[in-house]
Amino acid sequence: MNFSSKLLETAVNEFAKLPGVGQKTALRLVLHLLNQPAADVEKFSLALTQLKREIRFCEICSNISDHQICEICAANKRDKSIVCIVEDTRDVMAIENTNQYNGVYHVLGGLISPMDGVGPSDLNIDSLVERVKAGGITEVILAISATMEGDTTIFYLYKKLKDSGVQISAIARGIAFGGELEYVDEVTLGRSIATRVPYGNSLIK
Repeated sequence: MNFSSKLLETAVNEFAKLPGVGQKTALRLVLHLLNQPAADVEKFSLALTQLKREIRFCEICSNISDHQICEICAANKRDKSIVCIVEDTRDVMAIENTNQYNGVYHVLGGLISPMDGVGPSDLNIDSLVERVKAGGITEVILAISATMEGDTTIFYLYKKLKDSGVQISAIARGIAFGGELEYVDEVTLGRSIATRVPYGNSLIK
């Protein structure tokens, strides 16, 4: 792609680094911003800068938060005895949108993927184990996408937690294999949470 401006080319190349954004889409976004009032562009830039500088991760569940403790963990009406384990914040948002779950969460920050060089030590697994050992938790729900990496992570977590005394459940597989939770419709995801089953029952003895 030939550019009439080095500044334009640099901006397009930066936008093209975003997931799912190619050069043509990046160019369209940059040209859109270029046509906006300077104040709006500065506001957009400031929002991103503040996000990077000031965002926090909840000290309890590792969810993205504005404070040390996220709103979900801090809410008195949430059932703290049930912990839903998810890959990232997008999955928390997807489950919250179902209005079918009133427990709390634990965000792993990714999935075990040897092909990508991601091992258990790269995820928030040790903090989960310590959280369970601390007591007060009666059930953990493995709400992780039905992919190869997801199943690997689920099995690893099961092995780590199976002797802890807590009930280990997995969301019902109304979600097709290979499906990402964030793209599942709210009704299906809500039913998968509500009809969760003991994970151990799905293992081949």
